[in-house]
Amino acid sequence: MRKIDRRIVIVAALVFTIGLAYGLMKFLIEQKESPQRLPPVEAKRYVKAREVKYETIVSPVSAPGRLSSISKVDIIAEASGKIEKGTIPLKKGARFSEGDLLFTIYPDEASLALKARKSQFLNTLANLLPDLQVDYPDEAPVFKEFFNAIHLDKPLPQLPVTTSEQIRIFLASRNILSEYYGIRKDELQLSRHSVRAPFNGTYTDVIMEAGAYANVGSRVAHAIQTDILELEVPLSTFDAQWVKIGDEVTVTSNTRKFEWKGQVIRKNLFVDENTQSQGIFVRLKNHTKATLLAGEYLIAHFPGHPVQNAMEMERNAVFNSNEVFTIIDGRLKKRTIHIIKVNESTLIFNGLNERELLVEQPLINVSEGTMVEVLGKENPSSSALPRDKNPEGKKNKKNN
Repeated sequence: MRKIDRRIVIVAALVFTIGLAYGLMKFLIEQKESPQRLPPVEAKRYVKAREVKYETIVSPVSAPGRLSSISKVDIIAEASGKIEKGTIPLKKGARFSEGDLLFTIYPDEASLALKARKSQFLNTLANLLPDLQVDYPDEAPVFKEFFNAIHLDKPLPQLPVTTSEQIRIFLASRNILSEYYGIRKDELQLSRHSVRAPFNGTYTDVIMEAGAYANVGSRVAHAIQTDILELEVPLSTFDAQWVKIGDEVTVTSNTRKFEWKGQVIRKNLFVDENTQSQGIFVRLKNHTKATLLAGEYLIAHFPGHPVQNAMEMERNAVFNSNEVFTIIDGRLKKRTIHIIKVNESTLIFNGLNERELLVEQPLINVSEGTMVEVLGKENPSSSALPRDKNPEGKKNKKNN
């Protein structure tokens, strides 16, 4: 009995001790002051921004293009025979001026045949003149002057013009008209044995050199004009609409410090299927100080056309094609803009209200409603006041 009572007392004492300790701990915890909870601090970002202000903007367009000759021709043999040298070597890269003799195709045989035919014609006219003197004394001096003007080494002079039907019948009956025009045809045929330069240019390819035999229609060489060239500049249809025919263009090079002046002469009325660009052609005159070479790449700077009521900003500040951030009451707000023109690194737009604060830098990992501060416009209350303007400092001085 005593053993059982002793156990009960021990258990009761243990329970009492634990309860007393728990109660004391709870009491002490309640007596301790809870720490003051500070309100959560919202992170503030500093951004670059400026007020929206619309004005008239002149925005130029620049793009590279490839230079080519305005004239590219195949030089064809119009007569058959052996090719003989002219005043310009028949070699690739040789330069020539307009009117230079490029080459001849053995003209001796055709020249002798022409002279023989002119001699026969002179003989016919000589037999005709006495009859004209008797039958048509008024017309005889004119034909005698024509006879004296004919030379074997020169082209035939113009046939005398007559209104007399009897004279025309007389000339036709003596075969004068057919012989005259036959000789003119032979003269034209002889002139085709000599090939002259149609412009100032150079050979880009030579197929047949001096000494080769050419047939009628044989391709002898390929030549290009070098004093006037064209720069073909592919532009997007958006940029091409700002370029007008007749615009003055400044052309530069990445490798040479020189500027050439050109003019827009035409625009393609179609879009390239592969590049989706529209070709703009700029005519350039070659310069003696900085020679332009067909095939090189140059940069064309087209003049800008005025855009009314617009503003220009950096392209990288725009997201989702046409959305920007503005600042309203210190927080970011998404707005949609109307893009008028896209440049290489900027764009021209409108669609926002004037005096709105437009964010002009790309923002990463931000959302609408984020608190921001404009760089350069921080709140002066957040910065420490100078010591000489601190009222507490003045008070301390008085106390000392």
